[in-house]
Amino acid sequence: MNDRLPFNPLQAQQVAEAFNAAGVEYLFIGKSGAILLGYPGTTQDVDVFPAKTAENGKRIVKALLGLGFILDENAKAEIIRGKDFVQLKSGPFDLDLVFAPDGIDSFEQAKTRSVQEDIFPVANLRDIIASKKASGRMKDRLDLHLLELFRLEYESKP
Repeated sequence: MNDRLPFNPLQAQQVAEAFNAAGVEYLFIGKSGAILLGYPGTTQDVDVFPAKTAENGKRIVKALLGLGFILDENAKAEIIRGKDFVQLKSGPFDLDLVFAPDGIDSFEQAKTRSVQEDIFPVANLRDIIASKKASGRMKDRLDLHLLELFRLEYESKP
């Protein structure tokens, strides 16, 4: 059983402040990204889609250490080389670094479509949905209908 607290936007704020201060190039993605845009759901972790470069990875490591994450040498190396998926449960909250999200061709393309919500750079809802569709995971498929309805509402805002 997971005794961790569910995602809270304050966790995203901590990540954004640390990543922004360290010069990390990233986007919030997944359900946590949708929640930052107003989606009325819940999730267990913060999902971040960082640019996959060694320099960006070094900045991520520095920022995570500053947030209180405990990173062994293996975790640091995985982050610096941009391993496709790095799940971190060794800090004040759970954080997933998704360097290669399913259904999204590149960070650069996703960044051009992203939105800035206050201090949060967030992947476009269409990219979040495409990633969930492409993952093939049952828990992601269950969210798709509600995410699509939210996208329609979000995109119709003036």
